[in-house]
Amino acid sequence: MKLLKDIMKNHLSENASVLIIGNEILSGRTIDKNFNFIASKLNEHGISISESRTVSDNEQEIINAINELRKKYNYVFTTGGIGPTHDDVTAESVSKAFNVELEINEEAYKILEDYYKELGSEFNDVRQRMARIPKGASLIKNDISAAPGFNIENVYVFAGIPKVMRFMLHEALKTIDKKDKVINSTIQVSAPEGEIAKILEKTVKENTDVNIGSYPFFNTENDYGVKIEISSLNKDSLNKAINDLKVYLSKESINYS
Repeated sequence: MKLLKDIMKNHLSENASVLIIGNEILSGRTIDKNFNFIASKLNEHGISISESRTVSDNEQEIINAINELRKKYNYVFTTGGIGPTHDDVTAESVSKAFNVELEINEEAYKILEDYYKELGSEFNDVRQRMARIPKGASLIKNDISAAPGFNIENVYVFAGIPKVMRFMLHEALKTIDKKDKVINSTIQVSAPEGEIAKILEKTVKENTDVNIGSYPFFNTENDYGVKIEISSLNKDSLNKAINDLKVYLSKESINYS
């Protein structure tokens, strides 16, 4: 539906994409617990997610996704695939996407070496794989399990383990300037989506610096309608769009709350 495509466009703030990497996600064996957290924290930072994508542990698929997403969005955040095993191919893939060498990073090596020494465990060849970082990338600190993530240009590479990913995201956001936070408001309409489509379209056209999303729900035959989410970086713009929408709904005798 053209209207919904139009009203879902994000033009309010800097945008981002999230690339979730892992066969275990695609197979359904593991439920992703990272995306919602990333979206919430980025929203607080004034960054809106415009796309989320999930790919397998396949080098070429990751390369293709990285190269496409980093050109489309201000930021790309990836999760998964930076561990020590054979199927952890994210670092290799990112280095190839940027056409840079994948090398043993001295700082990462020292961090891991000290970590495993303190644990009394061998820092073997397999674990040393986690010190391989694309040349020119900056490390992202990991106080949970030591192995760092990294940032190269507008791409931020995190672990897939939720606790570790959250720490890395917190560290990464320290390096990204905070933008104006997006302000949100919700109106619930007691009508089918088709009955309010033209009203939404008119509201969008008259309020170009807001985003309006339309989300139908159906609980029972007597409990259905649409939740309309309105967001903007400017409070006055948000209030104007809300008022305009309420006026148009009232003219059509459509109930809202």
